[in-house]
Amino acid sequence: MHILSRSIAWPILGAAQVRQLEPALQALSPTPLMQSAGMACARLALAVAPHARRIWVAAGPGNNGGDGLEAAFHLHQWGKEVVVSLVASSGPTPADAQAALQRAQQAGVRIQPDMPKEWLAELDAQDLCIDALLGIGAKCPLSSGLRACVQAMQNGQAPVLAIDVPTGLNPQSGQWLGGDSAAAMAVHADHTLCLIAIQAGLLMGHGRDATGQIWLEDLGFRPSQHSVPPLAWLNLGYMAPIKPHASHKGSHGDVAVIGGEGMATHGMGMTGAAILAATAALHAGAGRVILSLLPGQAGDNVPPDVMQREFKMLELEKLHVVCGCGGGTAVQALLPEVLQRSSCLVLDADGLNAVAQNSALQDALRQRAAHSGTQATVITPHPLEAARLLGCNTAQVQNDRIKAAQQLAERFQCSVVLKGSGTVIAAPGQTPRINITGNGRLAIGGTGDVLAGLVGARMAQELSSFDAACAAVAQHGQVADDWPPGEALTASRLARRLA
Repeated sequence: MHILSRSIAWPILGAAQVRQLEPALQALSPTPLMQSAGMACARLALAVAPHARRIWVAAGPGNNGGDGLEAAFHLHQWGKEVVVSLVASSGPTPADAQAALQRAQQAGVRIQPDMPKEWLAELDAQDLCIDALLGIGAKCPLSSGLRACVQAMQNGQAPVLAIDVPTGLNPQSGQWLGGDSAAAMAVHADHTLCLIAIQAGLLMGHGRDATGQIWLEDLGFRPSQHSVPPLAWLNLGYMAPIKPHASHKGSHGDVAVIGGEGMATHGMGMTGAAILAATAALHAGAGRVILSLLPGQAGDNVPPDVMQREFKMLELEKLHVVCGCGGGTAVQALLPEVLQRSSCLVLDADGLNAVAQNSALQDALRQRAAHSGTQATVITPHPLEAARLLGCNTAQVQNDRIKAAQQLAERFQCSVVLKGSGTVIAAPGQTPRINITGNGRLAIGGTGDVLAGLVGARMAQELSSFDAACAAVAQHGQVADDWPPGEALTASRLARRLA
């Protein structure tokens, strides 16, 4: 059994892929797969709640409930006081789950259709609840019986161990089953045990808050030995390269940041966004950073290490360009030239909004792949910007973030950073990555500008667009994870903390 780590490239599978694997994995073991899963859950239960006297298992009518019943069987055998609340179903019970029920009954496990309310009231913080209500195929809002069990788990003092996925969470998208209003009707687990592989929804959206510590029992699944391609891979953590002694500023690339519309245009200054991107590129190790504010004004509070230059003076063919941060409407007039001439390009914020509104700019973005290659461009939309580019709504993007990122990558033939909880990085011909670094402290203005500048710096250091995006996203979140407690995280401080 493994604990989720950003140092291992974990495969992310969907429910259909896991089901496809199960027969092959069963052929590798003389023990029924459900019994192996139940044993893994029981062992983890003892590890996370070693002093538990009472363990409540809330079991659903399907295979997830069968895993819970197998866990209850072992925990009962090991001397724990176990009670199983078995939620009834109008449909047939799977054969494996029926066999698990019979094993638990024969062993003397206390199994009942309702919740033992008085017994549950005695559970304390040393005891444990096991959520085995719904598995990886969950798609529909919860029934009243399931909701009652969820509420009992949430209202009690005992920690919760969820099997596969916390009940109430969509395992694919990380959204709540039933929409945002259903947040109170979902389990917020302290630990989640994934069986065979990790589901994407545990790493995205509300999944990051609902799952607690993620554990994986692969039950014999080896990506190199099985022919099931993953939906995505976990994005690896960032390791800072060591600059060779025999290098100079020209060895580490030139980044130009174009954006930061001034107050003269519409009475609202946005120069800070471009300055943040330039500062990030500077601190991330770009050899030279050039700032081109719009429309042509010089900026105050620009780091002295950053050069300022008018747009018309930029040799775009020789530069790694970051365009759009705080660009406002002024950036629209420059985009045709930026898209056509830039050697490498990171397109963000108002640059993306301009492209979404103009079919000619969309064509120009696609055509960059023909003359510069797909490795020359990265776009960094948040969900609303992604929805504008795809012609859909934000909910559709969030309901399948992997698919949305892949659609953008194919449509515009470039690398895509779909920002948010569980940022997705995609590119044509690449298996997407899901990033798990970062936290809610990044949910402030300007951190996206810092990320754009960081991607530009990594591209300037001769990483491909996809690799640059993966490295920058991992580092951006890692810095936030390592942020000192009690110190306010701001975008400007974040930019200066990069290396």
